[in-house]
Amino acid sequence: MYKVVLLVALLFSLSFAAAAQQSPLSQPEYVRQLYVIEKDPSLTPELIDSVRSRGISFVLTPGLLSLTRTKSRNNSDLRRALEEAERRRSDPSARPPSQREADELLRVARERTLAALEEMPDFVVKQLIQRGDALAGTNNFRTRDRLVVAVSYRASGQEEYKVLSVNGLVQPDPEPRSNYHEVGGTSSTGEFVTVLATIFKPESETRFSVVDNDVLRGRRAVMFDFEIDKERAKQTISYGSLLRDTTISGMKGRVWIDRETYRVLRIESDATEIPEGFPITSARRTVDYDWTTISDVNYLLPSISDVRLTQLYRGTKFESRNVIRFREYQKFGTEVRVSEDDEEIVLDDQ
Repeated sequence: MYKVVLLVALLFSLSFAAAAQQSPLSQPEYVRQLYVIEKDPSLTPELIDSVRSRGISFVLTPGLLSLTRTKSRNNSDLRRALEEAERRRSDPSARPPSQREADELLRVARERTLAALEEMPDFVVKQLIQRGDALAGTNNFRTRDRLVVAVSYRASGQEEYKVLSVNGLVQPDPEPRSNYHEVGGTSSTGEFVTVLATIFKPESETRFSVVDNDVLRGRRAVMFDFEIDKERAKQTISYGSLLRDTTISGMKGRVWIDRETYRVLRIESDATEIPEGFPITSARRTVDYDWTTISDVNYLLPSISDVRLTQLYRGTKFESRNVIRFREYQKFGTEVRVSEDDEEIVLDDQ
C-alpha cells in the first residue's frame, strides 16, 4: 500500500515537471491538476511554479477562482499566481524588459529605496493583527486571537510596540516593548525598513533575476526573483515564549518594482538554510507597500503583511499565520486608540 501511494505521488510530480516544459496551461489541464492537489496538497507548490512559469491560455472566470479556492484549500499563493498569469495573458503585447533594462530598473530601484529608508520619518501606526493556526498544508486556519497593537517608529530604526487590545478586550496601561511576545504566539517585526534594506543594501550581495511583467493594484511592475545567502541576510528566527531558541537564515523570494516610480510594491520572501533540527522548518512573509501621507508628505509604507511559520511538534507539522493590517499612519507622538471598527477585521486572503 505504501509503495503504491509513493509511486502515484511520484508520477504526479513527474507530470508536473514535464508540463513545466510546455506552454501555456490549458483550462482542462489546470483543472486536472487542481484535483491532483486536492488529494495531495504537498504538490501545490509545483502547480504554483507551473502557473508562474508557463502562464495560462484561458480566461480566469469567477467559477474557476471558486474551484481553485475549494480544491486548493483556499491557498492564497496559488490564487495570486493565477491572477498574475491572467494579467499577463490579457496583455500579451507587454514584453518583459531586456537584461539591460532590468539592470537599470534595479539600479534605480536600489538607489531610491535606500534613499527613502534614510529619509523615513518618526511615526505611529496601528496594527490590526489576526493570528491563526492550522495543520501544515491544509490552509484551514482557525483563528487563535485578534490583536490591536500601536507601533511607534523612530527614524533611528527603533520600534516600540504596545498591545492595546486582545480579542476585543482593551489592555489597561500597556507598556511599550521592543516586540509583542508577551501575548505569546507568533510575532513579526521589521516590515518598515529591515526587509527592504536587507534586499537592496550592497553588502547583502543579493542575486536578482528578472521574471516577467505584472500589474499590481493598477501599477505596471516588473517581477524579480532574488536570493541572499545566510551569511549576508542574517535573518533571525526565534522560537519559544522566551525566544531562547534562535537561528539565522538566508532569504529568497520575489519583488515587484513599479516601472514608473522604481519603488517596491510587494515582497514575497522565504527563509533559506534553516538548520536541520530547528523547531521552525519554514518561514515566509509577504508584504504589500502603498503610499500614505504623514504630516502632508507621501511615504511608501507597508499596508498589509502575511507571515507564516511552519513548526514541527511531536512529529506533526503545524503552521501559524499572522495577517497584519497597517492603519492610520500619523506623526510621532499621536495617541493611537482602539475603535469599534478594529473588531471587524477578518482573516482574509490578500
